[in-house]
Amino acid sequence: MRFISSGVIDFICTSLIALILTIKLFLIINQFEKAQVNKGRDVTSTRILARVIKITIIVAIVLLYGEHFGMSLSGLLTFGGIGGIAVGMAGKDVLSNFFSGIMLYFDRPFSIGDWIRSPDRNIEGTVAEIGWRITRINTFDHRPLYVPNSVFSSISVENPGRMTNRRIKTVIGLRYEDADKIGLIVDAIRNMLQAHRDIDQKQTLLVYFNEFADSSLNIMVYCFTKTTVWQEWLAVQQDVYLKIIAIVQENGADFAFPSQTLYIDDPEAAPATK
Repeated sequence: MRFISSGVIDFICTSLIALILTIKLFLIINQFEKAQVNKGRDVTSTRILARVIKITIIVAIVLLYGEHFGMSLSGLLTFGGIGGIAVGMAGKDVLSNFFSGIMLYFDRPFSIGDWIRSPDRNIEGTVAEIGWRITRINTFDHRPLYVPNSVFSSISVENPGRMTNRRIKTVIGLRYEDADKIGLIVDAIRNMLQAHRDIDQKQTLLVYFNEFADSSLNIMVYCFTKTTVWQEWLAVQQDVYLKIIAIVQENGADFAFPSQTLYIDDPEAAPATK
């Protein structure tokens, strides 16, 4: 031990204490984060709070560590400024992703658990994690998709997970021979939707005969469900469609399908000529 100076021993002991203290504090913060999430607190807000606390602890320990070994606070800040410039030049993309991740937390275009998609990129799925550098998205075929945070600053992001209603939009094609029944069918479908408990009456509700198509007379149906849950929306849409089928059949009409009518001249009916 006589070959090891007291300064080296002090450095090792101080470093171990700082490391153990940091690990212990991080474990406490992780437990706090889990406890808040279990209480039903917002996952995204809880995680950003935990990460801000961790950054604060790291900065404080570095400053105290430097002060302990005789470095002044101004010297540390100066070194940090110069080091920051060097790191910034060497790791531009890393820092861009880091600060973009911070902006994602504050701007909150999406949160953990939201279903998002981008019309600019082939990105769609459920947000699983917003990290320091990347955001992890679970696609609908259960594959993890890792997107650098800086990407979100340059693309449009649609957040269907925050929709307030889901839309039902369809076109019903009836036969031309049922033209005299169109008015009755339109009124019956509109009344059915207005009485439907799962259709939001505060949103736009449209049922109109709106097109003479090649093979059909088209009725547009446009409304919104109260639920935004996909499975529940499918059930409501199915119920609406089945009721529309019943209304059409009750009025003695039927649905059209693409068809063509061919007119063929009968050569035997033509007058004989010499």
